[in-house]
Amino acid sequence: MKANSFQGTRINPPRFHRSQLKFYAFLVPFSLLMIFPIFFIINHAFKPQSELFAYPPRFFVRNPTFTNFTELSRLASSSGVPFSRYLVNSLFVTGLGVFLAIFITAFSAYALSKLKFRGKKFLFEINTLALMFVPIAVQIPRYLIIARSGLVDSYMAHILPMIVMPVAMFLIKQFIDQTPNELIESAKIDGASEMEIFLKIIFPIILPAVATVGILAFQALWNDTSTSILYINDESKRTLAFYMQTLTSLQGNTVAGQGMAAAAGLIMFLPNLILFVILQSKVMNTMAHSGIK
Repeated sequence: MKANSFQGTRINPPRFHRSQLKFYAFLVPFSLLMIFPIFFIINHAFKPQSELFAYPPRFFVRNPTFTNFTELSRLASSSGVPFSRYLVNSLFVTGLGVFLAIFITAFSAYALSKLKFRGKKFLFEINTLALMFVPIAVQIPRYLIIARSGLVDSYMAHILPMIVMPVAMFLIKQFIDQTPNELIESAKIDGASEMEIFLKIIFPIILPAVATVGILAFQALWNDTSTSILYINDESKRTLAFYMQTLTSLQGNTVAGQGMAAAAGLIMFLPNLILFVILQSKVMNTMAHSGIK
């Protein structure tokens, strides 16, 4: 009798219980509020011209069409640099940038968390201080550094400013802090090097945080247009995000331009959505601070 009573009153029952209805009543409306922008982006891309400027505005498309995508493809095929070139640039820059961001951040976080050296706390305080600065606040010194380093008109101008992420450093360090020092010491006694400890012990533990950092780095690199505007003069080294923005702006404020802008927005948004869907379980673990099972 007591067991049944406890089962009916526990905070988080393993199956659905009527006591959970109050949580659904609170969470479902907020979930719909979060998912509506995704539905709007998808619906907006397939709206015909008559619905794009309809008043009052319509949330859902009534007569879906692929006209916006065909017009975007037609305009892209008529440009001087082929569409595939911008796509390859974005894939290369994003892939290499995400890889470097993950490993540089993870290596640095491990050093700040577990290694002993002079100035470690000071360096971490600098990283924490860097969280206060938005990218636009450091745009001028960043440009001066890139220009004087001879990185203008190079792929590294896209990558280097994005791979140092103070938020990612802070996040991964908190995960590594949860790793018992005894586990690392026992590995050292067995003859493991620092690299082996990081790759075989630390890295599997911080995978949820790594997945979150990968998403953040992917979004920053894939959606970046400012680098192509400020640092790149060679059109063949600019990225897809800049190309999409340029294509839609060529039409000004005309109806055709707005339709292509909606189609381009969906094309740029889909990779972000797909990546998040694939890694969402890891992201949830990160938010719950479950670095160690």
